[in-house]
Order: sequence, then C-alpha cells, then structure tokens
Amino acid sequence: MSQIPAVSREWHLIRRPQGWPVAEDFALREAPVAAPAPGRILVRNLHMSVDPYMRGRMNDVKSYVPPFRLDHPMDGGAVGEVVASAAEGFEPGDHVLHGLGWREYADVDAAHATKVDASLAPLSAYLGVLGMPGLTAYAGLFEVASFKEGDSVFVSGAAGAVGSLVGQFARIKGAARVIGSAGSDSKVELLKDKYGFDAAFNYKNGPVAQALREAAPEGIDVYFDNVGGDHLEAAISSLNVHGRATLCGAIAQYNDTEPAPGPRNLALAIGKRLRLQGVLVGDHAGLQPQFVEDVAGWLRSGRLVADETVVEGIENATGAFLGMLRGENTGKMIVSFTG
Repeated sequence: MSQIPAVSREWHLIRRPQGWPVAEDFALREAPVAAPAPGRILVRNLHMSVDPYMRGRMNDVKSYVPPFRLDHPMDGGAVGEVVASAAEGFEPGDHVLHGLGWREYADVDAAHATKVDASLAPLSAYLGVLGMPGLTAYAGLFEVASFKEGDSVFVSGAAGAVGSLVGQFARIKGAARVIGSAGSDSKVELLKDKYGFDAAFNYKNGPVAQALREAAPEGIDVYFDNVGGDHLEAAISSLNVHGRATLCGAIAQYNDTEPAPGPRNLALAIGKRLRLQGVLVGDHAGLQPQFVEDVAGWLRSGRLVADETVVEGIENATGAFLGMLRGENTGKMIVSFTG
C-alpha cells in the first residue's frame, strides 16, 4: 500500500468551450487517492490518449457518448500499471488498458480493464495502432467501406492517427491507388515517402476538389472521411459509380459555432448510387481478434509504420489536445506521464 499516494492530479472541464477550446476551459486539480474497493483496481497511468471525438464531449449535447461533466475529471483511453488490486485476475505490476485517462491515478472497475502485454508492443501502441484508432481504421475501411483489391482510395486527414493507418491498410491489401490530404507540405511528403501513398496534397494550397481531380483523374472508389466540409463535397464529385464513403469524423467543423453547410452536390449520390455510412468503433468489436492478428503481423514485417507524437507530462495534456485539434501531430497524439 506504500505505492498509493495521497493525491492524484486530474484535468477537469470547468466551462463549455465556445468555438475553439482555450486553456481557461480546463483546470488541473488534485483529488484524494484511496485503496481500491472490492472488484476494482488502482492504476498508475503511464500514457493517455487525446482524440478528436473528445471535442464533441465538451458540448452539452446528446450524442453517442455522454458529454463531459463540468468540474469532474474528463476521461478517455489510457494505459498504465496496476499498483493495488481488489479484483480477481489482476495483480500489482500488471499493465492494463482502460477508459479513465486525464488523471495520474485511476480507480478502475476491473470489468472495464483489459490486460495488455508490453512485450508484444510498446504500451502506447494500445492507444493507437493496436487500439481504438487502429480498429476504427480497420473496420471503417474493410467492413464499412467494403474495400476490395483494385479500389482507388482517398483519405482526408491522412497524417493523423486514423488516416495514416487507413492509407497503409489499403496499400497493403492491394489498392490500385491511395491518395491523401494533409495540412502541411511536410506531411504531404511524409504520406508519400514514409506511408507509401501514391499521391497527396496540402488542402491549404487550393481548392480540394481540384487537387483531388488532379491526384485521381480516373476517380475514386472509396473515401475515408476524417474532415467533412469541402473534403466530403470534393469526394462526392470524384467518387465513381457505386463508390463508398466511410464517415468517421468532421474535424473541420468541430469548433464551428454555426452549423456547417452540407455538401452542395449530394444529389450526385443518386445517379452514382453512392453509399455514405458512418462508423463508430464500438459497433465492430467482433473484428478485434482478426484486427490484432493482421495489424500485429504487418507491424512485425515492417509493412506498416505507426507514428506517434508524444507530449510529456500530465500538466501538458490540454496543450496536447489543442495541438491535436490544430493538426500538430503526426500519427497518434499521446501524453506520457513521467516521474
């Protein structure tokens, strides 16, 4: 019990952001730490995830996941070490994946914790390539978009945690052409040189529709949407007959204070017989065993590259979150706790 500290620092949302979140919307506070009750474990968090969906949870609106409560700790994916256990099957020293991030120590219901093996992959990988973003990419491409060998695939936000994996998964499985968009020239070069995209463009350099037409003159069969807005409109124009779009995120409008206009060319979906379908990773838990087997194999063989942007220290977690919204990360944005 000597490993249990008296207090733990945790991030609270203290007001609802209006538009872009700012530092004053959050507070780093101390909370007491106690030994776990029966059926629970106390976890010292080592790495936590910041993800785009968390921005939506800062609004007081009904959605597929409840909003964050004001003046309570926020939550999200984290991986850490068990320091005390009152639950069968968990011992101090075990590493676990759970959903109570944004704090140094987490009192976790053992039923909601999953053991992970640090010898198979770095612990942070269970928050990225082998975790929720990886399964989102895998399910969204293969199950929702019904990807098949020979498809031409366009991915927006392609240098992010999900997008960078979607493009590589498509390439590994035999895409005819993989195109990505990103927000800087350096990320464009990364997509082509490191991740193996056939073409990529900086969406800040001109109209997305024109850049996509030039990158995919014969059209696209699959669009994986992480951005929404002008990217979705451009993809609808470039999708071939019976094209499929997976709608994963709309980061371009997460901080808008007014509703974003819908694609002006949606009527094209009729004649082209397009399928536009949303993806929520929770619907695809059945894919987990196949996903881990495939992706772990691709990582071991070197066919798949999984990048992380790591920010050190819980005190910098909100800065990492805001940086992720601005696109400052390459691959998965991780906050690692030191000390």
